[in-house]
Amino acid sequence: MKHPPRIRVIGSVNLDIVACVHTLPSPGETVSGGVLAHYPGGKGANQALAARKLGAEVAMFGCVGNDSAAGQALSLLKANHVDLTGVTILDGVATGVALIVVDAAGENQIVVTPGANASVSPSTLADLSGDYDATLCQLELPVETISYLADTVTGLFCINLAPAKPMPQDVLNRADILVVNETEAAFYGDQLNGLKALIIHTLGADGAVAFQNGKEIARSASPGVVPVDTTGAGDTFVGAFIVAFLSEGSVARALAYGCAAGAAATLKAGAQTSMPSRDEVEALLGLTA
Repeated sequence: MKHPPRIRVIGSVNLDIVACVHTLPSPGETVSGGVLAHYPGGKGANQALAARKLGAEVAMFGCVGNDSAAGQALSLLKANHVDLTGVTILDGVATGVALIVVDAAGENQIVVTPGANASVSPSTLADLSGDYDATLCQLELPVETISYLADTVTGLFCINLAPAKPMPQDVLNRADILVVNETEAAFYGDQLNGLKALIIHTLGADGAVAFQNGKEIARSASPGVVPVDTTGAGDTFVGAFIVAFLSEGSVARALAYGCAAGAAATLKAGAQTSMPSRDEVEALLGLTA
C-alpha cells in the first residue's frame, strides 16, 4: 500500500471515569482509598486513536451528547487529527460514560452507560460513501445499526465482537475480519464456524491466534511486560492489527504488531492516554534500539 491506511471507525465515544484501588471489590464490598481520574474512552474512539497514532488516516463516526463530557471524550481524537466530521452531537441525551475500577495488578472492572452511543443509527450517521481501505466497528452500538453497516459499507469490513451480545448470522457472514477474546469466542461458539472471515482470537498476555476456514494460520506471543493498567489494551490491539494488516498484508506480522501494541498500552494508566506510538511498538518488537 503506497498511501497510509485509510480507516473508517464507526463506534462508541465515552468518557471513562477511572478509580484506581489496591484490590477490586467483591459483590457488596466497599473499597476505599482510591484515586479518581477522567479519560477519553469508548471502544470505537479507542480503536480510532490507536490506529491514528500508528500512522493511519482515520475518520470517526458516532454520537455524543451536547454536554461538557463530549469535549473531554473527543479531546485526544481532536488533538491527534482524527477526522471528527462524522461525529454527531445530539441534544437531550448524555455522552456515554464508562465507570472503571483498576486494581494494583492492572486488572479492571467496567460498567458502561451508553448514552448517545445508543442513538447511533442510519439517520445519525453521515455519508458512508467515502474512499476507505477498511471499515471497523464494535458492538457498543445498537445491533440494528451493525446490521445496517453490514448491508451498506463496501470494501474490507472488520468487526470487533465486543462486548459480546447476540448478533445476526448474516452480519457475521458479511465480515472480512472478526476479532474476539476468549470470553467472546465462547459466547459465539458455533456461530463462528464455517465463516469466510479471518478470525482473530486474542489471548491477553498469551498473545493472539488467527484462524481461516477453521484452521490456525498464524500465532504470536505477547511481549513480557509488567502491566500498570490493562484498560484499552484490547482496543489498541485491534487498531494496531488493522493498520499492520492493511500496510503489509501479512496476518503473522499484523498479529505480532498488534500484540506488541497491546502490551505497550498496559504500561500507562487510562485507555487512550496509554496508546503507544510506532516507535514504542517497534521497540517492543525489537525493531529499534
